[in-house]
Amino acid sequence: MPLEAVEARRLYRQVADQLRSLIDSGEYAVGSRLPTERELAEQLKVSRPTVREALIALEVEGRLRIRVGSGIYVIEPAAIAAPAPAAVIEGPFELLRAREFLESAIAEQAARVATQDDFARIDASLVAMENVEHPGEASMVHDRAFHVAIAGSLGNAVLVRVVGELFDQRLNPYFAQLAHYFESPGTWRTALDEHRAVRDAIAAHDPDAARKAMRVHLVRSQERFAQNFGAEAVAGSTSVRSAAKRSKPKHAPKKKRAAASSSAQRR
Repeated sequence: MPLEAVEARRLYRQVADQLRSLIDSGEYAVGSRLPTERELAEQLKVSRPTVREALIALEVEGRLRIRVGSGIYVIEPAAIAAPAPAAVIEGPFELLRAREFLESAIAEQAARVATQDDFARIDASLVAMENVEHPGEASMVHDRAFHVAIAGSLGNAVLVRVVGELFDQRLNPYFAQLAHYFESPGTWRTALDEHRAVRDAIAAHDPDAARKAMRVHLVRSQERFAQNFGAEAVAGSTSVRSAAKRSKPKHAPKKKRAAASSSAQRR
């Protein structure tokens, strides 16, 4: 038998696999509510964004239903489908952190080298963004054009391609499901204001301000996607576990059953 490449599983997939196993074993019965994101993060010794990526992955698989303002519930899948191809799907926060690192540096350099032609392309994308409905496919096209136009000012086709490909990962099912909960016309207007701040810093030929403005934009994008699903305020640790006990015949899952392996690192 030929050897196969060894690939380290992404942390959020490890969390999703643990939760899926608990669901399959009956520890979390159909109809029961999972602990909150905060509780899961504490038990698993991982970050809340990692937990959120795992929950979104399980929702896409049809194992969970996230009800904003209520909690995360186990549902009866119509059919057990094969998990999404995790090897080619990055988590939404993983993507945004990569963009934060790369595009902040690109904006910094753009402030040094951008020409009037570059500004014309950047401004055209902003005008288009002002006159489009969001969420929607058209808004994503113009958002992408803004980020690609900034990368294009550096005259490096590789950077243009990388920025475009990273942005296009928003089309993956995990990112799309997360955006479904938190993107709105209001968040679009906020993002547009952040885009203008980036543009103005580049136009002022202020590399430091441009780098900071792009970083602020992408950090705030992460924060928008990390807003509470709403269960934290209505259920504390004890009440969630009590509800889980009442909702299923078996005992509530013990923390040690949900604890991450010692190799898991906090991200």
